[in-house]
Amino acid sequence: MRLFKALSREDKGGFGSMEMLKAAGSRKVVGTKQVLRAIKAGTVSRVYVCSDADTFLYQQVVRSAEEAGIPCVRTASMKELGMICGVDVPAAAAGLLR
Repeated sequence: MRLFKALSREDKGGFGSMEMLKAAGSRKVVGTKQVLRAIKAGTVSRVYVCSDADTFLYQQVVRSAEEAGIPCVRTASMKELGMICGVDVPAAAAGLLR
């Protein structure tokens, strides 16, 4: 139930939110470990997580973000998120830095 609530906070205009991530330049973190560290440190304002990521990692990121009160945006694929973030590999999660 909590997992659903965290994901229901995604932006109404999801694509615009992805554009924010693309335009963030160096003001973002990419990768599950970096995103989890940034959530713990309180340095992210929004988290992006892929629906095709490993279930354990997906749930870990969403739960951590929910506990910290950080909105989650569900994205289509790891490949797409990697491209938007400007990395040459698929990415399961990314976060916008404050």
